[in-house]
Amino acid sequence: MHKETEIYISPQQAGDAVYIREALAKSTNSSVEDITEYIIRKKSIDARKRDILVRIVADVYINEPYINPNPFKLNPQPLQQDKEAVIIGAGPAGLFAALRLLELGIKPIIIERGKNVRDRRRDLANITKKNTINPESNYCFGEGGAGTYSDGKLYTRSGKRGSIERILNIFHLFGADANILYEAHPHIGTNKLPQIITAMREYIEQQGGEVRFNSKLTDIIYKNNAIESIIINYQETIPTKNLILATGHSARDIFELLYNKKIYIEAKPFALGVRIEHPQHIIDNIQYHGQSAGEFLPPASYSLVDQQMGRGVFSFCMCPGGIIAPAATAVGEVVVNGWSPSKRNNFFANSGMVVSVGEEDFKPYEKEGALSALAYQKNVEQKAYLKGGSNLQAPAQRLVDFAEGRHSKSLPDCSYLPGLYNTDLSEVLPQEIYIRIKAAMKNFGNKMRGYYTNDAVLVATESRTSSPVRIPRDKETLQHINIKGLYPCGEGAGYAGGIVSAAIDGERCAEAIAGS
Repeated sequence: MHKETEIYISPQQAGDAVYIREALAKSTNSSVEDITEYIIRKKSIDARKRDILVRIVADVYINEPYINPNPFKLNPQPLQQDKEAVIIGAGPAGLFAALRLLELGIKPIIIERGKNVRDRRRDLANITKKNTINPESNYCFGEGGAGTYSDGKLYTRSGKRGSIERILNIFHLFGADANILYEAHPHIGTNKLPQIITAMREYIEQQGGEVRFNSKLTDIIYKNNAIESIIINYQETIPTKNLILATGHSARDIFELLYNKKIYIEAKPFALGVRIEHPQHIIDNIQYHGQSAGEFLPPASYSLVDQQMGRGVFSFCMCPGGIIAPAATAVGEVVVNGWSPSKRNNFFANSGMVVSVGEEDFKPYEKEGALSALAYQKNVEQKAYLKGGSNLQAPAQRLVDFAEGRHSKSLPDCSYLPGLYNTDLSEVLPQEIYIRIKAAMKNFGNKMRGYYTNDAVLVATESRTSSPVRIPRDKETLQHINIKGLYPCGEGAGYAGGIVSAAIDGERCAEAIAGS
């Protein structure tokens, strides 16, 4: 027989497989010798009290061999001769759309403007070593999309849209550690994602799909409100009746193309602010009641939210043991993001700290129509570049100095490799953003004693939290509301907010094509 049971043990005990087995035996009123196998289903840390505990939910097999009745695998079908789909973008939405299309017997053709993972790495190195940005290959564009080099967090609340478990199993199938299947906040790590993404692409090609790099969508041809073909690199025509647009949240040229082609899009609210970075040991001491992370406790994370003057101020994409990365996609702008390696063992902890922005903020750009939110976003990033010195240095200010309105005499060490430029962020951030983050910081310090410190630094700008454009689609068919055969997908279209939700949306679009 087997039983599901729950145990609470110390972090040190959680690192001891023998003790876990003993605790499970006690919880199920059985002996250690009778337990033939146990499968962890959920694992989380409860740090609400000084005595920190690890919660484990497990299926325990007692005097019964464990045989997985449904081992996870993909089931590609023979490809139909008369049906295929073109996917723009090789990020999570595009890759998972392609994998699902193969299961449905439809050939996927992925068109990616950037480079493969290996070649892309050279361009990322050039950003920090030479302060040069390749507009087609950077932290946002290239194989795996923004997700490959922005941490690999897999936590989502998008379960109603599709199977989170299936997405996690696919990542595991292609090389992710098994712990993503049961950790409360699963995380792969930027150092491991490239190999996983490469394995996915190789599988897609082995099963008859195509993946083309250095191939930029430059035109969309439609007639009688139906997709006919696309143009790649201004010269190659690819006929298609099914086009999945999974370009990610930073493909501004695609938004402009749609706007100029009279394909209906809308300005969309998003969030904007800064990255805040603390030494990791400060966050550990706060969250673990004076204890340090180490062999048994992972680097601590946090989640903060506050309401200021009718708007939310909240932490976003928190990276324990992480790095602040330069995420600009064009010359003349400064954009920052964060990521962590799988071990989360860097000295610093960083998080986005952002404010909701909306139509009232975009009003000065209303002449831009559906691109008004994009124009607002672009203006802030360009101002950060102008106020940041040179060579992609980011404008920055110590936390307490920022909140109390005084210039920082110096800046602390920071993980942002292009370097910081000492600037009053009131000169960089829009007033509606600045005053709300400033007001929220002391409240966050009251919620987390020790958080409000001048050992922390704020780095501008965290502006690519989500797409500033929504591409409307029919709720049933998932096709664009006016253009048959055009499937807006993932973060860039406004229908996802992270790796897992984008992957789920990619699968949904694939299924919509199969059912059309």
